[in-house]
Amino acid sequence: MKKSTFSRLVLSCVLLHSSAVGFAQRYDFQNPSLSIGRRVENLISLMSLEEKVNQLRYDSPAIERLGVPEYNWWNECLHGVARNGRATVFPQAIGMAATWDTDLMQRIGDAIGTEARAKYNVSVANGYRGIYQGLTFWSPNVNIFRDPRWGRGQETYGEDPFLTARIGTAFVKGLQGDDPKYLKAAGMAKHFAVHNGPEKLRHEFDAVVSKKDLWETYLPAFEALVKDANVEGIMGAYNRVNGEPACAHPYLMEEVLRKQWGFKGYFTSDCWAIRDFYEGHNIVETASEAAALALNKGCNLNCGDTYPELLKAIEQGFTSEKEIDDSLRELLPTRFKLGLFDPVGSTPFDDIGPEVIRSEAHVALTKEAATKSFVLLKNQNNTLPIDKKVSGVFVTGPTATHAQALLANYYGLSEDLKTFLEGVVGKVSSQTSVLYRQGALLDRPNNNPMDWFSGEAERMEVTIAFMGISQLIEGEEGESILSNHLGDRKEIGLPQNQIDFLKKIRSKANKLVVVLTAGSALAVPEVYEMADALLYAWYPGEQGGTAMADVLFGDAVPSGKLPLTFVKGVEDLPPFEDYALEGRTYRYMKKEPLFPFGFGLSYTTFKYGAIQLDRTKVKRGQSLEATVEIQNTGDYSAEEVVQLYLSDREASVPVPLSSLKSFQRILLAPGESRTVGFIISPEMMQLVDNDGKRVLEKGTFEVHIGGTSPSIRNAALGAAPMAKTTFELR
Repeated sequence: MKKSTFSRLVLSCVLLHSSAVGFAQRYDFQNPSLSIGRRVENLISLMSLEEKVNQLRYDSPAIERLGVPEYNWWNECLHGVARNGRATVFPQAIGMAATWDTDLMQRIGDAIGTEARAKYNVSVANGYRGIYQGLTFWSPNVNIFRDPRWGRGQETYGEDPFLTARIGTAFVKGLQGDDPKYLKAAGMAKHFAVHNGPEKLRHEFDAVVSKKDLWETYLPAFEALVKDANVEGIMGAYNRVNGEPACAHPYLMEEVLRKQWGFKGYFTSDCWAIRDFYEGHNIVETASEAAALALNKGCNLNCGDTYPELLKAIEQGFTSEKEIDDSLRELLPTRFKLGLFDPVGSTPFDDIGPEVIRSEAHVALTKEAATKSFVLLKNQNNTLPIDKKVSGVFVTGPTATHAQALLANYYGLSEDLKTFLEGVVGKVSSQTSVLYRQGALLDRPNNNPMDWFSGEAERMEVTIAFMGISQLIEGEEGESILSNHLGDRKEIGLPQNQIDFLKKIRSKANKLVVVLTAGSALAVPEVYEMADALLYAWYPGEQGGTAMADVLFGDAVPSGKLPLTFVKGVEDLPPFEDYALEGRTYRYMKKEPLFPFGFGLSYTTFKYGAIQLDRTKVKRGQSLEATVEIQNTGDYSAEEVVQLYLSDREASVPVPLSSLKSFQRILLAPGESRTVGFIISPEMMQLVDNDGKRVLEKGTFEVHIGGTSPSIRNAALGAAPMAKTTFELR
């Protein structure tokens, strides 16, 4: 269908229903030439109190007498338009973070926004306005993945606030578009704030956090999305933060978000979180008190069923119609920015038709993302890449054909999910024998003890074992139906039945390649020792199988880097319920990791020269430039993520061991060298004191530049030596 034909179809359908949806202009709020502020005031003035209250619901009903159509605010697009049928399925968020590619993330956001508009246009043209069919998307999740036991960590961009901010900002910019008047789609930063498990306790849990950890780790990504990406929405978390519910938090919502950061968008509760005020947190006794508390503190929209109680709350004196009007002034502009009250043809997105959904370009984009997300953790004796003309390949393991290992959670659907087995079969030469047996279940021993698989490993030249977990084991409460902990994991290793299976395979296999799927950091020291080559695939989306085959057989070179620290075991972690950062993430963990943050090997090798600083002594307020020459010393053209870390060695308060401050992804041909430069600004040198204030102190700083974070484990893993130098701030 051509765009022009689609536009005429939409226009004709809308005109037929103009009395229902309000495009026959009768009121100022329907006039696109007026300011949004004036249009909002006009609409508020026309509504009754009950109508106003109903517009604060996520499932806002139509006001037919005014020509206001119904609208459902709840829509998802974590890694593609979700829960609304056919769409391009991109890698799960944690996998996209592993690309460390902000340009790619903006292109992905743009593609998702385009598909969202197409699906919205088609839905409205056919009279559908239900849940998951709108344009206000409750993505991305920029919580910090502080503990691998959290099942929803897969939805995040990892453990580092700077990386999370950069990846999240790029995604939102792409999703919302750059039109000066209209949003293509509206993004949302969630869950504000200090939210990352346990899932079992989230409706009653109080996340106790210091001001230092709050401002140093938990808030920076939210601040970046508000200030740098102009994110349209913020979602409050289920939990309390230092005693106050996150969806009615005077400090976070009023002082920080609105006053300090100047946020102008809308704030919504997480779904049914306001009910938790009286059923879980027990801070009020009734639904009307809960509704009034949330409204009065700045929660504009209720995902749930509590805000209808606002009518009773007004009668009881807990709140007022003025509070409702003020909330509508913050909520309604989003619908105007999306053009939802304007005639068809007013926005530059009205002619986007269904032909863009899973277009050739979008499918290629998700394959690129998957390819760049894979992290090579081991490649002993250059086991990879495998020759396509290899005599025989044995494919085995519980995730080789497991669609859930591609989809993760909050997913859309594709008619062309490429499993890992399909990728391998489609890549090897016609003379290559490929055998497949699943061999092991996902998380429990086989009922039949007969061994029909290890002999195949002995016969074949290469065995590729696709192991790991899926969102059936880790995820959100209620969705992970194999989880024993409502989506979280008590143990963070590979399920024991899979370890036992690998041991049998290892005893027979000539070469053993292990590919792991997960949305979190698996503690797999035994797997690392057994495998000749080890790849981390995350949950790679609809083209995961073809992308993986490209990497396994040398049509692509792995370039992903870990957005998480992989610990050796759960015993190396503080208690799950402890939100203090001490002992957590690469920034504060002193124990040796299994794999450090930022780590990832390549089929080629890179050499880092000495760091050159344009000055070694800087005055307060001055920046300095750091440059380093990087050479591709191997045989493959490949991309490298060049990472810069700072360490403050003379701080007056505890500070991170090192902190990521900048990174660049570069492409180098074999033998090629390039000089990469970074500006180290005064803001990068600041520390966060115990009061949560950013302070610039005199002292000595170490600069590390390399392909991973500074770690005593790097040499043993085969990472290129990092470049290191110091400068003095006077």
